[in-house]
Amino acid sequence: MIKSHSTWIKNIILVLLGNTLYALAVTTFILPNGLITGGTAGLALVFYHQFGVPVSAFVLAFNIAMFIVGAIILGRSFALTTLISTFYFPFILGIFENITMLQNITDDRLLSAIYTGIIIGVSIGIVIKAGASTGGMDIPPLVLNKKLGISVSVSLYVFDSLILLSQMLFANKEQVLYGILLVMIYTVILDKVLIFGKSRMQVKIISDKYDEINQSILQHLDRGSTLIHSETGYRHDKRLVVLTIVSNRELPKLNNLVLSIDPQAFMIINQVNEVKGRGFTMEKSYE
Repeated sequence: MIKSHSTWIKNIILVLLGNTLYALAVTTFILPNGLITGGTAGLALVFYHQFGVPVSAFVLAFNIAMFIVGAIILGRSFALTTLISTFYFPFILGIFENITMLQNITDDRLLSAIYTGIIIGVSIGIVIKAGASTGGMDIPPLVLNKKLGISVSVSLYVFDSLILLSQMLFANKEQVLYGILLVMIYTVILDKVLIFGKSRMQVKIISDKYDEINQSILQHLDRGSTLIHSETGYRHDKRLVVLTIVSNRELPKLNNLVLSIDPQAFMIINQVNEVKGRGFTMEKSYE
């Protein structure tokens, strides 16, 4: 119960931090330099330039509307995880908009686009890793996924593209190019944040000395292993392949260990995004 409570508090802090960083990027780089972007912030810029609606006011109204839609279609658990973002983001955005110092960081649009992409990518990643949503334009793709089976990433890219195109009403060609760059950067950064600290190396070892290698992995690396039955394609020799998962830091040690036993060993190394189970997300068991 204590662990569950502490996890809940930690997730709330992460959601607040992520939304704060997002609002900081909007007020520090996007608005002062006339950048355009996708998502709720991009849609808010359209209404700001075309109808004079304050960005924070539009974001609040839109987030509430999307929150209601999400709560009805996606359920109560979704509503609870998104509630904080729905109201906190426009609140902190409104505060940052009134801090003049934040609007005089740089006049360089390229620099602003790069930093905005990095900050937004990190901020969205933090919120998603906390098991929540930033609300707003995150919700329509989730609804379409549930009702029509459309991929979330595909519909999100489509919405972002349409929002960028709509901003051509007030933006010039150069701004559109900066907007595309910004969206590309935060998409890449978002993917990196989501797998940060979770990626591992999957190693398959083919060797006649598989038993000795397997025992060395268990004893010297304290990692588990799996023996896979295989057959060579040329001579049809049957042998066992050692499969193990290690961290990036353990990979050089594993490589040296295998080669010290069999310099002719054949190793296949792949990076995997996430590993769940004992020794990684659960405590090790030696029974």
